[in-house]
Formats: sequence, C-alpha cells, structure tokens
Amino acid sequence: MNRADLHSAAKWFALAAAIVAADQIVKWLVLRSFAPGEQRVVTDFFNLVLVFNKGAAFSLFAQAPGWQAPALTGFALVASLVVGYFIVRNPGKTLFCLGLALILGGAIGNVIDRLRFGQVVDFVDLHALGWHWPAFNVADSAISVGAVLLILEGFLAREKRPEAPA
Repeated sequence: MNRADLHSAAKWFALAAAIVAADQIVKWLVLRSFAPGEQRVVTDFFNLVLVFNKGAAFSLFAQAPGWQAPALTGFALVASLVVGYFIVRNPGKTLFCLGLALILGGAIGNVIDRLRFGQVVDFVDLHALGWHWPAFNVADSAISVGAVLLILEGFLAREKRPEAPA
C-alpha cells in the first residue's frame, strides 16, 4: 500500500471516528437530560425518548435472557475488523468506503454502549398514521445509511462493468 492509499484510508477511519464521537456526545446529552422512558414531543411524528435496547436492530432479541450483549458485541467487533480490512484494501472507492465508514462508526458507537451499559441507548422516536418505528440513535442511523450506500454502490459498480462477449 502506498502513502496516498494510507492517507485515503485514514480519512475513512477519521469519518468513522467522527460518527462515534457524534453518537456518544448526543447519547451523553440525552442521558443527562432524560429519565428512562421520559418522552418529549418535538413534532406530530417525532419524539425524543430515553430507552435502552438490549437487543439488535429494531429490538431484535431484546427479550432474550442476557446472552445478546456479549454476542452482539463480539459480532460487531469482528465485523468492524472486516470492514476496516475492506477500507484499507479499497481506499479509492469513494461510495464503497463512505458506506463502510458509516457502518464502522455506527457499530463502534453501539459497542461502546454495550460495554458501558450492557445495552444500547436509543432516543429517536418516529411515528405516523398509527405506525410506530422502534426507537433508534445516531449510530443506528449511520449503519442504515451506510448499508443503503453499499447497496447503491453495488448497483452502480454493476452498471460500469463491461458486458461479457456473447
């Protein structure tokens, strides 16, 4: 790997670190300002609320008997190593690395919560027309946007490939 590639990879890791910092700062503010379960209405479809999620995305496994925090932490740490490897190997693929950096920052942000509290701090509460989305946080948002970018990049990369001769 040359110096330019190292510099390019470093900017993706810096973005991931910025996501972690933003996630943890906002969670710290919410923890300082809300009691567990406290809800504040912001708009007709958006509330702030302090809830703790012992499970994975959308509270998957939240009711499990306690194995989820160490298992999800281990999974996120392994996934973070894999994501980091792909960033280092492909630092010039902008959309690909942007998606990976967002996922990496979000994963680490939620790992910090699991290590500190044994669960993840969630606070964004969206609802409309009788439909209620599970509460989420900055890290979850980064992971979701990163996943969408990776899917988009997959479609765009496919379009750029030359067609195979018949």
